[in-house]
Amino acid sequence: MSGGSSRNNIKQQQRKKKADLATILRKSWYHLRLSVRHPTRVPTWDAILLTAASPEQAELYDWQLRRAKRMGRIADSTVTLAVPDPDGKRIGSGAATLNAIYALSLHYQKLGIDPIASEVEVENGSWVRFLSEKHVLMLHAGGDSKRVPWANPMGKVFLPLPFLASDDPDGPVPLLFDHILALASSARHAFRDQGGLFIMTGDVLPCFDAFKMTLPEDSASIVTVPITLDIASNHGVIVTSKSESLAQGGYTVSLVNDLLQKPTVEELVKKDAILHDGRTLLDTGIISARGRAWSDLVALGCSCQPMISELLGSKKEMSLYEDLVAAWVPSRHDWLRTRPLGEHLVNSLGRQKMYSYCTYDLQFLHFGTSSEVLDHLSGDASGIVGRRHLCSIPATTVSDIAASCVILSSEIAPGVSIGEDSLIYDSTVSGAVQIGSQSVVVGIHIPSEAPESFRFMLPDRHCLWEVPLLGHKERVIVFCGLHDNPKNSIHKDGTFCGKPLEKVLCDLGIEESDLWNFNATQDRCLWNAKMFPILTYSEMLKLASWLMGLDDSGNKEKITLWRSSKRVSLEELHGSINFPEMCNGSSNHQADLASGIAKACVNYGMLGRNLSQLCHEILQKETLGLEICKNFLDQCPKFQEQNSKILPKSRAYQVEVDLLRACGDEAKAIDLEHKVWEAVAEETASAVRYGFREHLLESSGKPPHISHLRDRVFQPRRTKVELPVRVDFVGGWSDTPPWSLERAGCVLNMAITLEGSLPIGTIIETTNDKSGISIQDDAGNELHIEDPVTIKTPFEVNDPFRLVKSALLVTGIVQEHSTGLAIKTWANVPRGSGLGTSSILAAAIVKGLLQISNGDESNENVARLVLVLEQLMGTGGGWQDQIGGLYPGIKFTSSFPGVPLRLQVVPLLASPQLISELQQRLLVVFTGQVRLAHQVLHKVVTRYLQRDNLLISSIKRLTELAKSGREALMNCEVDELGEIMSEAWRLHQELDPYCSNEFVDKLFAFSQPYSSGFKLVGAGGGGFSLILAKDTEKAKELRQRLEEHPEFDVKVYNWSICL
Repeated sequence: MSGGSSRNNIKQQQRKKKADLATILRKSWYHLRLSVRHPTRVPTWDAILLTAASPEQAELYDWQLRRAKRMGRIADSTVTLAVPDPDGKRIGSGAATLNAIYALSLHYQKLGIDPIASEVEVENGSWVRFLSEKHVLMLHAGGDSKRVPWANPMGKVFLPLPFLASDDPDGPVPLLFDHILALASSARHAFRDQGGLFIMTGDVLPCFDAFKMTLPEDSASIVTVPITLDIASNHGVIVTSKSESLAQGGYTVSLVNDLLQKPTVEELVKKDAILHDGRTLLDTGIISARGRAWSDLVALGCSCQPMISELLGSKKEMSLYEDLVAAWVPSRHDWLRTRPLGEHLVNSLGRQKMYSYCTYDLQFLHFGTSSEVLDHLSGDASGIVGRRHLCSIPATTVSDIAASCVILSSEIAPGVSIGEDSLIYDSTVSGAVQIGSQSVVVGIHIPSEAPESFRFMLPDRHCLWEVPLLGHKERVIVFCGLHDNPKNSIHKDGTFCGKPLEKVLCDLGIEESDLWNFNATQDRCLWNAKMFPILTYSEMLKLASWLMGLDDSGNKEKITLWRSSKRVSLEELHGSINFPEMCNGSSNHQADLASGIAKACVNYGMLGRNLSQLCHEILQKETLGLEICKNFLDQCPKFQEQNSKILPKSRAYQVEVDLLRACGDEAKAIDLEHKVWEAVAEETASAVRYGFREHLLESSGKPPHISHLRDRVFQPRRTKVELPVRVDFVGGWSDTPPWSLERAGCVLNMAITLEGSLPIGTIIETTNDKSGISIQDDAGNELHIEDPVTIKTPFEVNDPFRLVKSALLVTGIVQEHSTGLAIKTWANVPRGSGLGTSSILAAAIVKGLLQISNGDESNENVARLVLVLEQLMGTGGGWQDQIGGLYPGIKFTSSFPGVPLRLQVVPLLASPQLISELQQRLLVVFTGQVRLAHQVLHKVVTRYLQRDNLLISSIKRLTELAKSGREALMNCEVDELGEIMSEAWRLHQELDPYCSNEFVDKLFAFSQPYSSGFKLVGAGGGGFSLILAKDTEKAKELRQRLEEHPEFDVKVYNWSICL
């Protein structure tokens, strides 16, 4: 009974639904960007290697790798190499793996990293030790893409895949390679400090949470996923040990006992390969080697050249997935010894074991055929597909473009028709062109000067692409049917443009001898058919229509032209591509599109695009690109004048700063930056109280003329204001100007006491001194201001009294000096706490000053005045801190842009049970790390003013999470609040990776087994953290562990909700 129950539990645990694609990809992209922007904190790969089929393809891959670095996909510190098979001859994926390791060792030698240079010294082990400490990502991408022939020129791994493209509409089109990099970045965590190799394939996107992956030390591992037996019969299967196995929540790690290739059910039964649920384990092609297993592989790779020469001489290949992997599986050793160099592999690698890492939520997106590519764009994942990205599209009244088609990096002219679910990429399509449904068009540039009578139609389910060839001025136009398999023989299901190839030839009057001029045993198929003519552009399009069966007029003339032309096959194209011309053409095309988008933004729009990012792309045109950016810069005064009543000055100045930087004028850009921040302060003051900006300017030197100040009377009195601190669960940054001046904000936070007291306060009292103001703080600083009118902005950064001075300005007290004032302040909170201390102290002072002067001391008025105060101080900041301290308990606060800025504070009526659970499970921990919010704030506000789309989408998500957090608390779903806190923390690091540090990362990693969620409070960078334990007992245990742990010099505070 208990055994059956246990098995049922395992089944329920392991039969989890597949991972949510959007969630996994966003989390992976977050981790990738973090590792690139802050590699010292979030380790990245030391090297990324791509295998290529030829030196020419390797040249293209090197260009793509440089692009990935320029676009922030790969860290500057990472070595990148594209390694071709020797002499362009196939040696197999296993030998290519060893050859790439060898190439990496040579690369490091050329860099002068190590004095070792000779083969003898390498064999002595110095280079082996050096490379064994490195963390290397390898992608096998050397295939010829027969089933996705239009991706052959670019390499299948670099085909466009616009998942999440709408998150960054001004950024480059995401490629399959970029998504693979994102997923692999999370896998780097599994190696920790032990060197290793992580191998993936270039035609698969394996979507799973690689951050959770466990890789046994000093071993090889292979990622597997349970599949049904019918699928297993066409793939590799892994047989694992039932005894040496460790099962966790979402994965199982087991020793590999055997490897099977396309097994029958009988073989699966015989090898005990069927799992308890009737499935078996699929080999995903994701392989790793860690520690000693990696060291053995490095040693073999550094001495592999004689092995490769032997393979080339015998014209044999060594497979990674059959031969090399078998060396780590003892049951395969006898078989392996019968294979080329098998004995050598067993002797070199056979000492270490291989494990299966089985993940149950893995989604396996394969890009093996053209139809699979379109399926991934229109199927289950269609919700995350960006269907228009960096493109120029005409109005719907002059074109017919289906909503479901995907148009990327392309310019579409009026008069064009594009059908449903088609993909258009890196193309220029002029008028009078019709593209059918479920079609693919890549790299096509149809001239705009075509005659009026010209029309071209690409039927449904077809592919069309252009390729520049070595030795030819003209590009060749290539086409085929979406479902054509170029490998199929003409006599065995071979098709062309969706029709039997034999019938096509018969209908067109083409002889087999026209296409194949050899008598070898090689199959006659579309792959090696000399089908595609090299002629003028218009001639090639006319013959394309004829070959596709769309034009039977003048058949005799067309076949004569076709026969007389130089023609190439898909196979010949693969070795004849002019990669430099293709790369330069693509770069110029992207730059032209970016230039057009930026021009429209400047001339017609409200500067809503990320011009800094667009200019980065425009500058790829070198000299001409710089001229374009300078032209935009010259237009700055014009668009600032035209839009002065609508366009915020802060945005206009930031655009000018970005354009100055694009033009290389860094000095002027720095000089102009102060105007950006002055504008933010002025805009904030104007939004908080109409006309208040003028009052602030007058208070800095000129006498004011505001009636409400004349009517105030100072009575001899004393007032004391004490306030709690605030901890924020989620929503921070949406309260910060200029975001909150232009967009809605939502924050969920809570007022708390620390160690049983209200930690922030002020005492303000009138004195007999008729005009002076005395100020004293809890650090022993004292100041007497004889004439308050002398208080002027800007303040010195190190002025300890600038907060009080700013409070005197915003409340108008500087103009009312009929009696003296004594102001005493304190904040019994560690400096840089992140608990909103400075804002809450400002709120206490402002409230006290308004009380003593009979002003409007309502919480809403005080909160808005503090918002202005922080801009006046130059520290910036939003409204959530003062709201958190002024209003008791837990509250959900929304802000609505306008003049004045409106705040809506909704107290959450928490039940006694919820309050008790929070106070027992939530740890408020001071990390001891001092943080300065304004440093983080400066970066985030600058990115917003630049209209950085990733930042904007992150803050939008934070506001959504604040609403979800409110619902979770009201429903007493505290665990869900923990998940929301953790996602908010990830988003905060997306906004600025320096809001955390290695100490905080270690603290949270240590706390993770005990917690449901965690985050730093406020802007981050240090200060206090919130850790929500899984339950009361875990909270007690974690508190004790933290207080006793020698590495964590932290303090866990006693706290309670301030009601």
